[in-house]
Amino acid sequence: MKYKNIILRALEPEDLELLYKWENDDNYWLISNTSSPFSKYTLKRYIENSHKSIYETGQLRFMIELIEDKIAIGTIDIFEFDSFHKRAGIGILIANEAYRRKGYGFMSLTCLIKYCFETLQLHQLYCNILSNNKESLDLFKKMGFTESGIKKDWVLTSSGYIDELMLQLISEEQE
Repeated sequence: MKYKNIILRALEPEDLELLYKWENDDNYWLISNTSSPFSKYTLKRYIENSHKSIYETGQLRFMIELIEDKIAIGTIDIFEFDSFHKRAGIGILIANEAYRRKGYGFMSLTCLIKYCFETLQLHQLYCNILSNNKESLDLFKKMGFTESGIKKDWVLTSSGYIDELMLQLISEEQE
């Protein structure tokens, strides 16, 4: 799936080292709700099984790659896929700070939203974002997501609790 300067592509065995680096970077653990590192073995198995259908696994991950440079800059995920209620959660990581605020997140979400609504025929998407993550909140709101709930004192950090916001995007075609 392509949009402007990016492509969303399936995971490849060559992505193992990059995923290992990103998944084990504890700077991302707070936003990804992770509390312990992943082994290379676990990630290798995840990549090996990534060919399975979203209907079978309930999740799907794409690598975000710059078309011109052929460099993977992040991941974008569909999770908690519910084919009956036609909804799923989505999350995005632009891993390298140098690639943030350049429109790649917008391009990636545009591509993924189109895939979810047109190919998977979903009715709605949602995301959960920490209240202090202004960049992500701004991005998802720019994409048309609206705030639908607040989980008060949801995530414990070293400096106290942070609220988590739930945002939703409902397909216009299926309203």
